[in-house]
Formats: sequence, structure tokens, C-alpha cells
Amino acid sequence: MHALSAQEKQLEIEGHSPLKRDLVAGLEKGLQVIEAFDQERSRLTISEVAERTGLTRAAARRYLITLAYLGYVRHEQKLFSLTPMVLRLGQSYLHSARLPRIVQPLLYRLASSLQEAVSVGILDHDQLVCVAAVSSGRLVSTTLQPGTRVPAFCTSSGRILLAYLPQAEIDRFIVQSQLEQITPNTITNKERLALELARARAKGYALVDQELELGLRTLAVPLRNFRGDTVAAMNVSVHAARMTTEEIVGRYLPALIKIQVELSALL
Repeated sequence: MHALSAQEKQLEIEGHSPLKRDLVAGLEKGLQVIEAFDQERSRLTISEVAERTGLTRAAARRYLITLAYLGYVRHEQKLFSLTPMVLRLGQSYLHSARLPRIVQPLLYRLASSLQEAVSVGILDHDQLVCVAAVSSGRLVSTTLQPGTRVPAFCTSSGRILLAYLPQAEIDRFIVQSQLEQITPNTITNKERLALELARARAKGYALVDQELELGLRTLAVPLRNFRGDTVAAMNVSVHAARMTTEEIVGRYLPALIKIQVELSALL
């Protein structure tokens, strides 16, 4: 057995990228096949999976057959689609991760007091992933469900999380991001987005007005752990026809900050 060199041990200790020989390529590619399916393309052919993952057609076929055998994929004629068993992967996180379990009770209290939909999300590269949500009888958006992913740059939770990244990471995100015009209100100018991130960091909250969905206004604050590290974001979502942006900040920001302070002692 090959013994790790001092340099290799130090890399592991410091959390650098793992050595290539320690990676299981088959697992990586299998997960890429699962991620090839999305809302726009829920049913794919072998060739389409190969194109989306960069695999050869033969390799894509073998991974799809394996996933079908394991129950994660359904095969109908020439089309493949995911089965509900894939939800087990996400449920494993939601059931085992500390963050959703801690924030959920306080979200229930916040939603009940505000009578609005509230949620908590985390940053995953350029996307915001919802990990906990309570609607309180008001379903203002289908994106407010655990497991849903949306572009981070045009959401209040995503924007406040981006705002608290180190400046070098913010600059890199601005340069590399593709800002899609989702609604007429979506900010796609990179200089203006950089200004909005700086403003959100200075104010301690982010307010987004119908940039992800028309009719949806959201207000978010960062959630920090006891060390002061930003680990997630919490937001409230309101129908635009019911409340102005000024009213949202005036009515709901104090309540968000109250829960923010309580959570900082628990995270």
C-alpha cells in the first residue's frame, strides 16, 4: 500500500482538493447523469444524456441501465426519466443535516406571526437551494419548497449570501456569471449587480422586486453561526400586489432580525 507523503497528508489536513487516485470516477459520472435531468428536460434519450454529461453514448447507456436497475431511473421506449427514489438522496440531507432541523421550528413561529411564506436557503455555487420553508397558508411561489434550486443572483436570499462572500469570490462570480433576463425586472448588468451586492452587505439585508417571478417580492437577511460566519439566508415572500417594497421592509425586517439573532446562538 502506498503511504501518503508528508505533502499529501498536509493537503488533506488543510482541506485542499483530494488526490485523483482517491476519487471514484464511476460515482461522479453516475451523479452527473442524474443531474442531467431538470425541469425543462425531464425525459432524455441516451444521446441527450451523453451530450449533457460529456460521456460517450456507450458510457451514458451503461449508467442509465445501472440507475434503472437500482430504481432511480425509469425507461419508456427510448426515453429515460427519474423516479421518486431520487428524492431519497435529498431527504437524506434534510433528515440528517443540522441546519434544517434547527431553523424549522423558528420558521413556523415566524410564518405564524407574519402570516406570510418564509424560507431558509443555502448557496450552492451560483444557485440558491431551499432547505426549509413554511407557507402559513400563503403559497406565493412554487420555488419555496425544500430542495428547489433557483439562480442566486436574482433572489433576495441568494443575493445576501453572495454579498457576504469574500470580495475575491464576489468579483469572480460577477465576471463568470451568465445573468439571464428572467423577468423584465431582472438585473442583468454586472456593474449594477455588483452595486446591489455592496448595498445589501452595507444594509444587512437584500430586497428583490420581481426579478425571479413577476408578482413576487422577497426580503432576506443572512443567518450566521456563533462564530459570525454566514451559513444561510432567511427570507419572507410577499405578493407584489399586496405590499410595496417600503412596506415589506418596515413591517417584516424587525421580525426577521429577531429570529436572525435567536438562530445565531443555535447555529
